[in-house]
Amino acid sequence: MEKTLTPEQLKLITLNSQGLTQNTPFGTGKTAVLNALEHLGYIQIDTLSMVERAHHHTLWTRIPDFRANDLEELVEERKVFEYWFHAASYLPMQDFRYVLPQMLMIKRGESRYYNADPKVMKYVVDNIRNEGPKRARDFENESHKAGSWWNWKPAKLALERLFMQGDLMISGRSGMQKTYDLAERVLPSSTNTSEPTPFELAEYLVKTNLRAYGFTTLKQITHLRKGNDLKTNVNKVLEMMLEEDTISKVTIEGGSSVFVQNEMLERTFDQASSSVWLLSPFDNSIIHRERIKQIFDFDFRLECYTPKEKRQYGYFCLPILFADQFIGRVDCKAHRKEKKLELIYLHIENSTIDLDLWLKPFAETIKRFAIFNGCESLVLTKVSPSKLGSSVKKELSRLKFKK
Repeated sequence: MEKTLTPEQLKLITLNSQGLTQNTPFGTGKTAVLNALEHLGYIQIDTLSMVERAHHHTLWTRIPDFRANDLEELVEERKVFEYWFHAASYLPMQDFRYVLPQMLMIKRGESRYYNADPKVMKYVVDNIRNEGPKRARDFENESHKAGSWWNWKPAKLALERLFMQGDLMISGRSGMQKTYDLAERVLPSSTNTSEPTPFELAEYLVKTNLRAYGFTTLKQITHLRKGNDLKTNVNKVLEMMLEEDTISKVTIEGGSSVFVQNEMLERTFDQASSSVWLLSPFDNSIIHRERIKQIFDFDFRLECYTPKEKRQYGYFCLPILFADQFIGRVDCKAHRKEKKLELIYLHIENSTIDLDLWLKPFAETIKRFAIFNGCESLVLTKVSPSKLGSSVKKELSRLKFKK
Protein backbone atom coordinates (compact mmCIF):
# COMPACT_ATOMS: atom_id res chain seq x y z
CA MET A 1 0.00 0.00 0.00
CA GLU A 2 1.37 3.42 -0.98
CA LYS A 3 2.07 5.91 1.78
CA THR A 4 0.49 9.36 1.65
CA LEU A 5 2.20 12.63 2.54
CA THR A 6 0.85 16.15 2.72
CA PRO A 7 2.45 19.03 0.80
CA GLU A 8 3.48 20.42 4.21
CA GLN A 9 5.48 17.26 4.97
CA LEU A 10 7.11 17.36 1.55
CA LYS A 11 8.00 21.02 2.02
CA LEU A 12 10.02 20.17 5.13
CA ILE A 13 11.68 17.23 3.40
CA THR A 14 12.80 19.22 0.39
CA LEU A 15 13.79 22.39 2.29
CA ASN A 16 15.94 20.31 4.64
CA SER A 17 17.51 18.50 1.69
CA GLN A 18 18.22 21.82 -0.02
CA GLY A 19 19.86 23.35 3.03
CA LEU A 20 17.15 25.98 3.48
CA THR A 21 16.18 25.37 7.11
CA GLN A 22 19.47 26.16 8.89
CA ASN A 23 21.93 29.05 8.81
CA THR A 24 25.02 26.93 8.08
CA PRO A 25 23.78 23.59 6.70
CA PHE A 26 27.10 22.85 4.96
CA GLY A 27 29.48 24.48 7.43
CA THR A 28 31.49 27.61 6.80
CA GLY A 29 34.19 28.88 4.45
CA LYS A 30 35.64 27.12 1.44
CA THR A 31 34.93 23.66 2.87
CA ALA A 32 31.23 24.52 2.95
CA VAL A 33 31.31 25.50 -0.74
CA LEU A 34 32.63 22.07 -1.70
CA ASN A 35 30.21 20.34 0.70
CA ALA A 36 27.29 22.22 -0.85
CA LEU A 37 28.35 21.36 -4.40
CA GLU A 38 28.85 17.69 -3.60
CA HIS A 39 25.46 17.54 -1.88
CA LEU A 40 23.43 19.53 -4.41
CA GLY A 41 25.21 18.01 -7.43
CA TYR A 42 25.67 21.25 -9.36
CA ILE A 43 25.37 25.03 -9.17
CA GLN A 44 24.09 26.81 -12.27
CA ILE A 45 26.25 29.56 -13.80
CA ASP A 46 24.50 32.57 -15.28
CA THR A 47 25.73 35.67 -17.09
CA LEU A 48 22.99 38.07 -15.96
CA SER A 49 24.28 40.62 -13.46
CA MET A 50 21.34 42.75 -12.28
CA VAL A 51 22.45 41.49 -8.87
CA GLU A 52 25.33 39.19 -7.89
CA ARG A 53 25.53 36.33 -10.38
CA ALA A 54 23.43 33.22 -9.82
CA HIS A 55 26.27 30.81 -8.92
CA HIS A 56 27.51 33.14 -6.17
CA HIS A 57 23.99 34.00 -5.01
CA THR A 58 22.94 30.33 -4.70
CA LEU A 59 25.98 29.52 -2.56
CA TRP A 60 25.65 32.69 -0.44
CA THR A 61 22.06 31.67 0.37
CA ARG A 62 23.38 28.55 2.13
CA ILE A 63 26.80 29.80 3.26
CA PRO A 64 26.58 33.15 5.12
CA ASP A 65 30.34 33.80 4.93
CA PHE A 66 30.61 32.82 1.24
CA ARG A 67 33.31 34.55 -0.79
CA ALA A 68 33.55 34.36 -4.57
CA ASN A 69 37.24 33.55 -4.17
CA ASP A 70 36.30 30.30 -2.41
CA LEU A 71 34.72 28.97 -5.58
CA GLU A 72 37.55 30.20 -7.78
CA GLU A 73 40.13 28.55 -5.53
CA LEU A 74 38.27 25.23 -5.63
CA VAL A 75 38.46 25.35 -9.43
CA GLU A 76 42.19 26.10 -9.25
CA GLU A 77 42.62 23.25 -6.74
CA ARG A 78 40.85 20.94 -9.23
CA LYS A 79 38.12 19.99 -6.75
CA VAL A 80 35.43 21.64 -8.89
CA PHE A 81 35.02 21.90 -12.66
CA GLU A 82 32.72 23.54 -15.17
CA TYR A 83 30.55 21.72 -17.65
CA TRP A 84 26.98 21.46 -18.91
CA PHE A 85 24.51 19.83 -16.51
CA HIS A 86 21.08 20.97 -17.72
CA ALA A 87 22.77 24.35 -18.16
CA ALA A 88 26.30 25.73 -17.69
CA SER A 89 27.25 24.67 -14.17
CA TYR A 90 29.91 24.09 -11.56
CA LEU A 91 30.18 20.40 -10.65
CA PRO A 92 32.24 18.50 -8.07
CA MET A 93 35.31 16.86 -9.61
CA GLN A 94 34.30 13.55 -8.01
CA ASP A 95 31.41 13.41 -10.51
CA PHE A 96 33.51 14.03 -13.62
CA ARG A 97 32.92 10.64 -15.23
CA TYR A 98 29.18 11.30 -15.45
CA VAL A 99 29.65 14.08 -18.00
CA LEU A 100 31.69 11.80 -20.27
CA PRO A 101 28.68 10.40 -22.20
CA GLN A 102 27.75 13.91 -23.36
CA MET A 103 31.38 14.82 -24.13
CA LEU A 104 31.86 11.71 -26.23
CA MET A 105 28.53 12.16 -28.01
CA ILE A 106 29.65 15.63 -29.13
CA LYS A 107 33.11 14.36 -30.05
CA ARG A 108 31.51 11.73 -32.30
CA GLY A 109 29.63 14.49 -34.11
CA GLU A 110 26.20 13.36 -32.88
CA SER A 111 25.15 16.88 -31.91
CA ARG A 112 23.85 19.46 -34.36
CA TYR A 113 25.53 22.16 -32.30
CA TYR A 114 29.18 23.28 -32.12
CA ASN A 115 29.99 22.69 -35.80
CA ALA A 116 33.51 24.09 -35.60
CA ASP A 117 36.11 24.00 -38.39
CA PRO A 118 38.53 21.07 -37.70
CA LYS A 119 41.49 23.16 -38.92
CA VAL A 120 40.67 25.95 -36.49
CA MET A 121 40.18 23.41 -33.69
CA LYS A 122 43.65 21.98 -34.36
CA TYR A 123 45.12 25.48 -34.41
CA VAL A 124 43.48 26.32 -31.06
CA VAL A 125 44.67 23.09 -29.41
CA ASP A 126 48.23 23.48 -30.74
CA ASN A 127 48.30 27.09 -29.60
CA ILE A 128 47.20 26.21 -26.05
CA ARG A 129 49.53 23.21 -25.92
CA ASN A 130 52.54 25.31 -26.92
CA GLU A 131 51.76 28.64 -25.26
CA GLY A 132 49.70 27.69 -22.23
CA PRO A 133 46.14 28.50 -21.09
CA LYS A 134 44.20 30.98 -23.22
CA ARG A 135 41.06 33.10 -23.04
CA ALA A 136 38.76 33.71 -26.01
CA ARG A 137 40.02 37.30 -26.22
CA ASP A 138 43.58 36.03 -26.73
CA PHE A 139 42.48 34.52 -30.03
CA GLU A 140 40.74 37.76 -30.93
CA ASN A 141 44.14 39.44 -30.66
CA GLU A 142 45.75 36.63 -32.68
CA SER A 143 43.29 37.11 -35.54
CA HIS A 144 44.46 40.69 -36.05
CA LYS A 145 48.02 39.64 -36.84
CA ALA A 146 49.22 40.12 -40.40
CA GLY A 147 48.74 37.00 -42.49
CA SER A 148 46.08 35.42 -40.25
CA TRP A 149 43.90 33.02 -42.23
CA TRP A 150 41.03 32.98 -39.77
CA ASN A 151 39.13 35.43 -37.58
CA TRP A 152 37.95 35.39 -34.00
CA LYS A 153 34.46 33.97 -34.44
CA PRO A 154 35.57 30.51 -35.74
CA ALA A 155 38.15 30.36 -32.93
CA LYS A 156 35.51 31.09 -30.32
CA LEU A 157 33.29 28.34 -31.76
CA ALA A 158 36.29 25.98 -31.78
CA LEU A 159 36.94 26.74 -28.10
CA GLU A 160 33.33 25.91 -27.24
CA ARG A 161 33.38 22.68 -29.26
CA LEU A 162 36.70 21.58 -27.74
CA PHE A 163 35.36 22.36 -24.28
CA MET A 164 32.06 20.55 -24.83
CA GLN A 165 33.79 17.45 -26.19
CA GLY A 166 36.26 17.38 -23.30
CA ASP A 167 39.55 18.20 -25.03
CA LEU A 168 39.72 21.51 -23.18
CA MET A 169 38.59 22.41 -19.68
CA ILE A 170 38.11 25.74 -17.95
CA SER A 171 41.08 26.16 -15.63
CA GLY A 172 39.98 29.46 -14.13
CA ARG A 173 37.91 32.61 -14.51
CA SER A 174 38.16 36.34 -14.17
CA GLY A 175 34.53 37.34 -13.80
CA MET A 176 32.85 35.84 -16.85
CA GLN A 177 36.14 35.59 -18.81
CA LYS A 178 36.99 31.89 -18.99
CA THR A 179 40.52 30.54 -19.28
CA TYR A 180 40.90 27.28 -21.25
CA ASP A 181 43.61 24.66 -20.91
CA LEU A 182 44.14 21.10 -22.12
CA ALA A 183 42.01 18.65 -20.18
CA GLU A 184 45.07 16.49 -19.52
CA ARG A 185 46.65 19.42 -17.66
CA VAL A 186 43.53 20.19 -15.62
CA LEU A 187 42.18 16.78 -14.59
CA PRO A 188 43.80 15.37 -11.43
CA SER A 189 45.54 12.06 -12.11
CA SER A 190 43.24 10.34 -9.60
CA THR A 191 40.09 11.26 -11.57
CA ASN A 192 37.95 8.34 -12.70
CA THR A 193 37.68 8.77 -16.48
CA SER A 194 35.85 5.53 -17.28
CA GLU A 195 32.64 6.18 -19.18
CA PRO A 196 29.63 5.08 -17.11
CA THR A 197 27.17 2.63 -18.56
CA PRO A 198 23.69 4.00 -19.34
CA PHE A 199 22.46 2.30 -16.16
CA GLU A 200 25.25 3.84 -14.06
CA LEU A 201 24.45 7.29 -15.45
CA ALA A 202 20.78 6.82 -14.60
CA GLU A 203 21.70 5.64 -11.10
CA TYR A 204 23.84 8.75 -10.60
CA LEU A 205 21.01 11.04 -11.70
CA VAL A 206 18.45 9.32 -9.48
CA LYS A 207 20.65 9.37 -6.38
CA THR A 208 21.75 12.96 -6.98
CA ASN A 209 18.12 14.09 -7.25
CA LEU A 210 17.04 12.20 -4.16
CA ARG A 211 19.96 13.50 -2.11
CA ALA A 212 19.48 17.10 -3.21
CA TYR A 213 15.69 17.29 -3.06
CA GLY A 214 14.60 14.50 -0.72
CA PHE A 215 11.96 13.36 -3.20
CA THR A 216 11.71 13.28 -6.98
CA THR A 217 9.85 12.06 -10.06
CA LEU A 218 10.87 10.58 -13.40
CA LYS A 219 10.14 13.91 -15.06
CA GLN A 220 12.35 15.82 -12.65
CA ILE A 221 15.23 13.35 -12.95
CA THR A 222 15.21 13.55 -16.75
CA HIS A 223 14.57 17.32 -16.83
CA LEU A 224 16.07 18.77 -20.06
CA ARG A 225 17.75 15.44 -20.85
CA LYS A 226 16.90 13.60 -24.03
CA GLY A 227 16.64 9.94 -24.88
CA ASN A 228 14.13 7.17 -24.29
CA ASP A 229 16.97 4.91 -23.12
CA LEU A 230 17.58 7.29 -20.22
CA LYS A 231 13.96 7.11 -19.08
CA THR A 232 14.04 3.31 -19.38
CA ASN A 233 17.17 3.10 -17.24
CA VAL A 234 15.91 5.61 -14.69
CA ASN A 235 12.79 3.49 -14.27
CA LYS A 236 15.00 0.41 -13.78
CA VAL A 237 17.00 2.20 -11.08
CA LEU A 238 13.84 3.34 -9.30
CA GLU A 239 12.42 -0.20 -9.41
CA MET A 240 15.69 -1.57 -8.02
CA MET A 241 15.68 0.96 -5.16
CA LEU A 242 12.05 0.16 -4.39
CA GLU A 243 12.92 -3.55 -4.17
CA GLU A 244 15.91 -2.73 -1.93
CA ASP A 245 13.58 -0.67 0.26
CA THR A 246 15.79 2.43 0.12
CA ILE A 247 12.99 4.54 -1.38
CA SER A 248 9.21 4.51 -1.30
CA LYS A 249 6.58 5.57 -3.79
CA VAL A 250 4.43 8.09 -1.97
CA THR A 251 1.13 9.68 -2.94
CA ILE A 252 0.74 13.39 -2.40
CA GLU A 253 -2.59 14.32 -0.88
CA GLY A 254 -4.72 15.22 -3.84
CA GLY A 255 -3.25 12.93 -6.45
CA SER A 256 0.19 12.42 -7.96
CA SER A 257 3.06 10.24 -6.72
CA VAL A 258 6.70 10.91 -5.92
CA PHE A 259 9.68 8.81 -4.89
CA VAL A 260 11.02 9.59 -1.41
CA GLN A 261 14.13 8.42 0.39
CA ASN A 262 13.05 6.16 3.25
CA GLU A 263 15.59 7.93 5.43
CA MET A 264 13.53 11.10 5.00
CA LEU A 265 10.31 9.31 5.94
CA GLU A 266 11.91 8.08 9.15
CA ARG A 267 13.26 11.46 10.24
CA THR A 268 11.41 13.94 12.41
CA PHE A 269 11.86 17.44 11.08
CA ASP A 270 11.59 20.58 13.13
CA GLN A 271 9.38 23.25 11.69
CA ALA A 272 11.19 25.56 9.28
CA SER A 273 12.79 28.55 11.02
CA SER A 274 11.32 32.04 10.80
CA SER A 275 14.15 33.16 8.54
CA VAL A 276 13.63 34.80 5.17
CA TRP A 277 15.55 33.46 2.17
CA LEU A 278 16.01 35.58 -0.92
CA LEU A 279 16.58 33.09 -3.72
CA SER A 280 18.24 33.42 -7.10
CA PRO A 281 15.87 32.65 -10.01
CA PHE A 282 18.38 29.88 -10.86
CA ASP A 283 18.57 28.46 -7.34
CA ASN A 284 18.53 24.65 -7.28
CA SER A 285 15.49 24.65 -5.02
CA ILE A 286 13.21 26.34 -7.57
CA ILE A 287 14.64 25.11 -10.86
CA HIS A 288 11.75 22.66 -11.31
CA ARG A 289 8.87 25.14 -11.64
CA GLU A 290 6.17 22.45 -11.59
CA ARG A 291 7.50 21.07 -8.29
CA ILE A 292 7.31 24.52 -6.70
CA LYS A 293 3.80 25.07 -8.01
CA GLN A 294 2.63 21.65 -6.83
CA ILE A 295 4.21 21.61 -3.36
CA PHE A 296 4.39 25.30 -2.45
CA ASP A 297 1.55 26.66 -4.62
CA PHE A 298 3.97 29.27 -5.96
CA ASP A 299 3.88 30.04 -9.68
CA PHE A 300 7.33 31.36 -10.54
CA ARG A 301 8.54 32.42 -13.97
CA LEU A 302 11.65 34.38 -14.81
CA GLU A 303 10.50 37.31 -16.95
CA CYS A 304 13.81 38.71 -18.23
CA TYR A 305 13.16 36.91 -21.53
CA THR A 306 9.58 38.25 -21.70
CA PRO A 307 8.89 41.47 -23.64
CA LYS A 308 8.78 44.41 -21.20
CA GLU A 309 5.13 45.21 -21.87
CA LYS A 310 4.11 41.63 -21.00
CA ARG A 311 6.01 41.36 -17.70
CA GLN A 312 3.86 41.00 -14.62
CA TYR A 313 6.45 41.37 -11.86
CA GLY A 314 9.72 42.59 -13.36
CA TYR A 315 12.91 41.77 -15.23
CA PHE A 316 14.81 39.76 -12.60
CA CYS A 317 12.58 38.80 -9.69
CA LEU A 318 13.93 36.96 -6.67
CA PRO A 319 11.52 34.59 -4.88
CA ILE A 320 11.05 35.34 -1.17
CA LEU A 321 10.82 32.26 1.06
CA PHE A 322 9.64 32.77 4.65
CA ALA A 323 9.94 29.59 6.74
CA ASP A 324 8.19 27.06 4.44
CA GLN A 325 6.06 29.53 2.47
CA PHE A 326 6.86 31.57 -0.63
CA ILE A 327 5.37 34.92 0.31
CA GLY A 328 6.24 36.87 -2.82
CA ARG A 329 9.03 38.12 -5.06
CA VAL A 330 11.14 41.23 -5.49
CA ASP A 331 12.63 42.70 -8.64
CA CYS A 332 16.09 44.00 -7.70
CA LYS A 333 18.96 45.86 -9.25
CA ALA A 334 22.36 46.59 -7.75
CA HIS A 335 23.52 50.04 -8.82
CA ARG A 336 27.16 49.27 -8.22
CA LYS A 337 28.67 52.68 -8.94
CA GLU A 338 26.33 54.32 -6.44
CA LYS A 339 26.61 51.32 -4.09
CA LYS A 340 22.84 51.24 -3.88
CA LEU A 341 20.48 48.25 -4.03
CA GLU A 342 17.14 49.17 -5.58
CA LEU A 343 14.04 47.13 -4.80
CA ILE A 344 12.28 48.05 -8.02
CA TYR A 345 9.10 46.14 -7.25
CA LEU A 346 8.32 44.23 -4.07
CA HIS A 347 5.28 42.06 -4.62
CA ILE A 348 3.80 40.25 -1.60
CA GLU A 349 1.21 37.69 -2.62
CA ASN A 350 0.72 35.61 0.53
CA SER A 351 -1.48 37.83 2.65
CA THR A 352 -2.42 35.11 5.16
CA ILE A 353 0.86 35.51 7.09
CA ASP A 354 0.97 38.32 9.62
CA LEU A 355 3.20 41.19 8.45
CA ASP A 356 4.84 41.38 11.88
CA LEU A 357 6.15 37.81 11.48
CA TRP A 358 8.07 38.25 8.23
CA LEU A 359 8.86 41.97 7.87
CA LYS A 360 11.80 42.25 10.28
CA PRO A 361 13.59 39.09 9.06
CA PHE A 362 12.91 40.24 5.48
CA ALA A 363 14.60 43.57 6.19
CA GLU A 364 17.58 41.82 7.81
CA THR A 365 17.95 39.54 4.78
CA ILE A 366 17.71 42.47 2.37
CA LYS A 367 20.47 44.27 4.29
CA ARG A 368 22.72 41.20 4.10
CA PHE A 369 21.93 40.87 0.40
CA ALA A 370 22.76 44.53 -0.20
CA ILE A 371 26.14 44.10 1.51
CA PHE A 372 26.74 40.91 -0.49
CA ASN A 373 26.20 43.02 -3.62
CA GLY A 374 28.69 45.64 -2.47
CA CYS A 375 25.93 48.15 -1.66
CA GLU A 376 25.74 50.56 1.26
CA SER A 377 22.18 51.82 0.89
CA LEU A 378 18.70 50.71 -0.14
CA VAL A 379 15.86 52.29 -2.05
CA LEU A 380 12.35 50.85 -2.35
CA THR A 381 10.51 52.02 -5.46
CA LYS A 382 7.21 50.13 -5.54
CA VAL A 383 5.28 47.78 -3.25
CA SER A 384 2.23 45.65 -3.92
CA PRO A 385 -0.24 45.61 -2.23
CA SER A 386 0.31 49.36 -1.85
CA LYS A 387 -1.11 49.36 1.70
CA LEU A 388 2.11 47.59 2.82
CA GLY A 389 4.31 50.35 1.45
CA SER A 390 4.59 52.57 4.54
CA SER A 391 5.27 49.62 6.89
CA VAL A 392 7.95 48.14 4.64
CA LYS A 393 9.63 51.51 4.05
CA LYS A 394 9.63 52.26 7.77
CA GLU A 395 11.29 48.93 8.59
CA LEU A 396 13.89 49.32 5.85
CA SER A 397 14.67 52.87 7.01
CA ARG A 398 15.84 51.46 10.34
CA LEU A 399 18.66 49.54 8.70
CA LYS A 400 22.13 50.92 9.34
CA PHE A 401 25.01 50.40 6.92
CA LYS A 402 28.65 50.90 7.77
CA LYS A 403 30.21 53.48 5.47
